Parts: sequence; structure tokens; C-alpha cells
Amino acid sequence: MDTPSRRTTLTIALCFIVALIEGFDLQAAGTAAAGLRQTFALDPKSMGWVFSAGIIGLLPGAFFGGWIADRIGRKKILIGAVLLFGVFSLSTAYVNSYSGLLLARFMTGLGLGAALPNLIALCAEAVGEQRRGTAISIMYAGVPLGGALAAVVAMLFTEHWQTTFIIGGLAPLLVVPLMILLLPESSAFRQQQGTVTVARASTGQALFGEDRARVTLALWLSYFFTLTVMYMLLNWLPSLLLEQGFSKAEAGLVQMLFNIGGALGSLLGGVLLDRCNGVKVVLFVYAGLLAALAGVGLSVGIVPMAIAGFSAGLFVMAAQLVLYALAPPSYPTSVRATGVGAAVAIGRLGSVAGPLAAGQILAAGAGTTGVLLATSPGLVIAALTIISVIVRSASQTTPELRTANPVADKP
Repeated sequence: MDTPSRRTTLTIALCFIVALIEGFDLQAAGTAAAGLRQTFALDPKSMGWVFSAGIIGLLPGAFFGGWIADRIGRKKILIGAVLLFGVFSLSTAYVNSYSGLLLARFMTGLGLGAALPNLIALCAEAVGEQRRGTAISIMYAGVPLGGALAAVVAMLFTEHWQTTFIIGGLAPLLVVPLMILLLPESSAFRQQQGTVTVARASTGQALFGEDRARVTLALWLSYFFTLTVMYMLLNWLPSLLLEQGFSKAEAGLVQMLFNIGGALGSLLGGVLLDRCNGVKVVLFVYAGLLAALAGVGLSVGIVPMAIAGFSAGLFVMAAQLVLYALAPPSYPTSVRATGVGAAVAIGRLGSVAGPLAAGQILAAGAGTTGVLLATSPGLVIAALTIISVIVRSASQTTPELRTANPVADKP
């Protein structure tokens, strides 16, 4: 019998599996960086473009993945996205030119980008408002866990970087049949399909209509600056540690702890957001992230660096979870994936800027400390703008927005 609880469990479980694979593929290039650099004879700037090619693909993927999903369904687009990033992750292992490598990473990013807003929308719409943050956090915990698996694979196959991309390509292709058979379409999406005029609202109306302009712009700023730091760490953390004098094995250990901390941070962020005052949660998470980044820049031994890396993962993923949990209720069902996808897409501009800027700063000789210092002002802006979203939600009189955002009124 297809009960609501069964549909909810299936949705969250399958979305978690996809998020796990997505996290693996997002960090594949970072964990395989040494092998890629050697095979293709890349300098830091060229390596930055390899990282950013995938991230550039995330931008149109996130926007159009959400926009189309609001018209034909979350499930269909998610399955297509998983197929896309699976095929091109696999192809990354077999390219033989720098241009081919960039193309494979771009197409992988396109699929990864289209998947995320639909994962968020499916989980947000599978549960009631009071459990929305927790549901999204359980799903999103798969991302850092997948990154940790990528780090483990890279450590086990240090001489064969291609193995990371082969695993990252085969896993999504194997999970697609399960999604086709078992993943239920969002019930909220099915219920609103009959409202043709709303479902076909223009992008501008979806994002800025009905007094949503201020929230949309605030979400965009928060996503931009938080993703700048997140993807800089995802892609450059092993290289930054090597630049500080740590061994390859030590860098791999810190990267693994970074991802384990991220998984815990994702779960912590969701639980706190569902149970505590939203403003206090944001202040705690972003202050912790700033402190952790200082620890990464100042630590000299492997033990303090491991603690700093774990903390950085915990707080940056908690910050990301807070953003992902607050975006869906800011938009009605008919344009929800569009709104979330646009926020993720704008945030990807920060994702592109982070790895590229880190490459430029390192090439200029500023070192790890210079890279981390450059990110701090943006995190302050991100915290302040997302607080404005929470405060506005608390004063909203629109029933859907007010009941969907209970976090701001909690003690």
C-alpha cells in the first residue's frame, strides 16, 4: 500500500542516495587533483579552471533544472540530471586532452546543478512544515558523506586517479532504475498541475512578483558568498594543506574529516533550524565558520589542523543547509523549484569565483592565510542577509509563508 509515510520515506531515502553520489562527484576533481595535474601538466591557474569548469556547469543546470521541473515534474528532471552527470563523470576518466577534460567537467556540473534544486524541492514537499529543515538536512548529509567517500577512494587509488571518476560515473547510472521504479513525484506538484496560469508564470513573476523581490535578492547574496567559501574548500583544501607543508596522507585525512564534519553539520543545522530561533542559529553557524577558517590558516600540527578541518566542514555545511531549508518556503509550490534553482544558480557564481580566486591568490604568493582572509567579509554579508529573510518571514501574514517558516518565532 502506497501510504503517505511510505512515500515520504522513499523520497528522502532515494534523495539521500542521489545526494551521496552528487557529493562524491562534486569532490572528485578535488580529490584527484594531484593525478590530473600530473597527467595533463597543469599549473595552479589551469587547475583552477578544471575546478571551475564543473562549477560553471552547475549554474545553468540549477536554474533550468528548477525552471523546467516546475513545468514537467521534479522526478523527470532529477532522473535526467542523474543520467547526465553519470555519463560525463565516467567520460572524465577517459579524456586525453585538456579541452576534453574541461568539457567533461562542464557537462558533469550541468547534471549536478540540475539535480540539487529538485532534491531540495522533493524533500521540502514530502513533509510538513515543522519537519522541513530536518528532511532537507537528512538528504543533504549525503553530500559531505559522498565527498568523504571520494577522499577514501583517492587515498586507496593514489596512482590511478581515473578510478574516482569511474566509480562516480557508474554509481548514478546504477541508481537510475531504482528512481524510475520507486521515487514518487511530489504530491504538492501533482496537486497544483491543474492551475495552468500559475504553473506557467514567467520567471520574473516567479522570483520578484507578489512582493518576493527583497527575499529573492537576499537569498541570492547569501548563497553567493557562502558558496564561494564552500567550493573553495571543497576544491582547494587538499592543495592548501600541501602548500602549508602537510603530507599527501595528512591532507587526505583532513579532507575526510572535513566531510565527516560536514555530514554532522548538515544534520545539526536542520535540527536546530526546526527547533530553535532562526537568527540565533545563523549567528552561531557563521561565527563558528569564521573561527574554523582562522584555525585552518593558523594551525601548524596535524592534530589542530584536523580539528580545524572537521570544524570547517561542520559549520560550512550547516550554513549551506540553513540556506537550503529557508529557500523553499519563500516560494509557492508552482514556482518553488524555479525559486530554489535560481538561488542555487546565482550562488554558483560564487562557486566559480571561489576556486578561481584561490588559484590567483596562491599564484600571487599570498598563501593559505591570504585565501582564507579574503573570504571573511563575504561570510558576514551572507549572515546578515539570510537573517533579513528570517525576520521578514516572522512578519509575513501570507499563510503559506508564515506557517512554512516557524523558525523565527522560536525561543
